[in-house]
Amino acid sequence: MNEHWSGLEQSMRQQGIQTLLITDPKHVYYLTGFLSNPHERFLGILFQPGNEPILVAPALDEEAARAATGNMEIITHLDTDNPYLLLKNKLHAPVGTVGLEKENLTVARFEQLQESLGFTTYHDVGPWLRDMRVRKTAGEIGKIRHAVRLIEEVLQESLKQVKEGVSENELVAEVEYQIRKLGADGPSFDSMVLSGEKTALPHGVPGERKLRRGDMLMFDIGVYASGYASDITRTFAFGELTEEQIRIYETVLAANEAAIAAIRPGVTYASIDKAARDVIENAGYGQYFIHRLGHGLGIDVHEFPSVHGQNEYLLSEGNVFTVEPGIYVPGVGGVRIEDDCLVTDTGVEVLTSFPKQLTYL
Repeated sequence: MNEHWSGLEQSMRQQGIQTLLITDPKHVYYLTGFLSNPHERFLGILFQPGNEPILVAPALDEEAARAATGNMEIITHLDTDNPYLLLKNKLHAPVGTVGLEKENLTVARFEQLQESLGFTTYHDVGPWLRDMRVRKTAGEIGKIRHAVRLIEEVLQESLKQVKEGVSENELVAEVEYQIRKLGADGPSFDSMVLSGEKTALPHGVPGERKLRRGDMLMFDIGVYASGYASDITRTFAFGELTEEQIRIYETVLAANEAAIAAIRPGVTYASIDKAARDVIENAGYGQYFIHRLGHGLGIDVHEFPSVHGQNEYLLSEGNVFTVEPGIYVPGVGGVRIEDDCLVTDTGVEVLTSFPKQLTYL
């Protein structure tokens, strides 16, 4: 077993958990290297201390699962099989208290598991996995670097299609074409390209609005590559901007840089948020910065920790998260600048390298 399983086994023994059942496909990948979307079919890992973990997978994924997991025991099920009975038959000891991921299980699946395995008590192990995932290994960091490199190439290529009269949807289509063309697995979230007054919507929906001179143009995009995500936002000027638009941009850039300068092991996530928020508030735009500073990044594009003003969790080496301050003024427009950051033993490495100075297209 790898170090992840050893840590889980120790936690199980400490908490009096006899059976662990992992069903989140992302956690299956994290623990075994097998990346799959099982759709409605059952995918999970059964683990009891003192025994090797067992992967339960759809039969149609057997070849891929064996290639990814090496010597791990795998049992497969056809669409006509009951995977819950297969689980029951593989128990090495009484089921006892079961460890489950509460956030991943539907009520229907929980009831099926409970009926088949016969347990009465359970414990949520989601926080264990969350805490394991927050510190990235060198291998994970390498995959995130690759995903960052790809999305920056996507952005560079997509900007070639920017011209007066092009629609937001056309630019989104170009982004997603480049994502596939350049070799990513797919977008890590719905690609967002907004222009003009719509840039004042932090989570606006791209549409048929056409680009006009004097517009701000915002790209918020990311990819999955080898199971890991990237996430970047850059805002550009299309033609000349007003003095206020330029002031907003420079304020957001200063906030982004202030937050990054504050990153180092041992400080709180709240302090990073405050570093950016103070810049924006001092410039008179505090009421227009209406979201957290950022979020963890890894096998999920949004994962623990949430980088906000109430999070007293301490940064440590290997944490990866976004820094994405923004100002959104209705009727004027908005600016967001987002970087992916890695906490090092002495400070921070900014994984994203796409230029941040105000660029006129």
